[in-house]
Amino acid sequence: MLLPFFSFVSALQMADSEPLLALQQLPLSTRVASLDVFRGFCIFLMMLVDYVGSIFPIIAHSPWNGLRLADFVMPFFLFIAGVSLALVYKKVSNKVDATWKAVVRAVKLFLLGVFLQGGYFHGINSLAYGVDIERIRLLGILQRISIGYIVAALCEIWLSCRPRREAGFFKNYYLHWVAAFSLAAIYMGLSYGLYVPDWQFEVSSSTSAVLLTNSSNVYTVNCSVRGDLGPACNAAAMIDRYFLGINHLYAKPVFRNLKECNMTNGRVSEDSPSWCHAPYDPEGLLSSLTAAITCIIGLQCGHVLAHIQDHKGRLRNWFSFSASLLLLGSFLAIIEIPVNKSLYTISYMLITSAAAGITFCATYLLVDIHGYRWLTSPLEWMGKHSLSIFVLIASNIAIIAIQGFYWKKPENNLIHLIVACFLNR
Repeated sequence: MLLPFFSFVSALQMADSEPLLALQQLPLSTRVASLDVFRGFCIFLMMLVDYVGSIFPIIAHSPWNGLRLADFVMPFFLFIAGVSLALVYKKVSNKVDATWKAVVRAVKLFLLGVFLQGGYFHGINSLAYGVDIERIRLLGILQRISIGYIVAALCEIWLSCRPRREAGFFKNYYLHWVAAFSLAAIYMGLSYGLYVPDWQFEVSSSTSAVLLTNSSNVYTVNCSVRGDLGPACNAAAMIDRYFLGINHLYAKPVFRNLKECNMTNGRVSEDSPSWCHAPYDPEGLLSSLTAAITCIIGLQCGHVLAHIQDHKGRLRNWFSFSASLLLLGSFLAIIEIPVNKSLYTISYMLITSAAAGITFCATYLLVDIHGYRWLTSPLEWMGKHSLSIFVLIASNIAIIAIQGFYWKKPENNLIHLIVACFLNR
């Protein structure tokens, strides 16, 4: 069963560019090492917050509003994908052919994401696999990256006026900004303009925190509001429930870690608010609009790399651009547009994009200017093989395979021993 799967992954790796990584097939002499290092840093950061976050919750995702280390991972992936796309599509001879290839890659990545995060694999505590099609999760990390990738790729292929000179080249991509502002306007209009009525959902015994029989509970969430950005009555969740179906959303949303939900031993107390039991997808449809803007922002930083040749000019443009985004995002946060990863709010998008830009500046300065590649060589290697690492390690495929070897009983395996020693102490 796994042979066709790994063949599929290998095919993705051999593509002209990978949407998760957007690995540009440049000659080794012109390849920018900081791209691979930054990409490897993203993979390392994701593994760190995934595996260490259970021990130190302070680095795990913020339950709702706020910003923690884990909340930077997704924007960093989207940003570096956008940067690389500017090099992949620096010269486009056939727009139709380039569009077709970009769409095919995005679809492959989306389907791979559904396979990895749709519920087919049951995690490190189970040797079982398989998922009910009626309850498969449709969106996730790779799916979001594929959406950002295709939006940025189409902008670069169809909305670029190729620069005639290096100076003032930002003006040649004004249609990209029109697209970005349009996506932001749609996001804001739907987030604050849609009316969210009261709604109900059913929780079966397999997902309920307290039910131990084959029965189910029906919960009612009282909303009847417009413009609410809380976990219970936001427009993003309503759109996902309507278009995707509540059974296809993420069943263990991070907002269950809020004090209101009164989580004990990984279960939501029955006396908690009804919305605490509801599924919610942090990679939903509405928030994918602002996530795509992060990829477009990375694309603009990639234009600096593609069209400015001196190091000082690149750093000056990147840092001033990132600082502007940071100031704007901070201003929006001050006027009470919350920094929220689950909703991918405008303020969150701007602040994390700025952080990605500043981090990339530091990486470029360290690796490509001062030449400390020996210091970052492990990250560079991870960046060059990031899709394989994501599939095998970050998606727990390797861990699930290792725990398949056990002594006499399934629980007598290496992974179970490590979890018992370090996580269940």
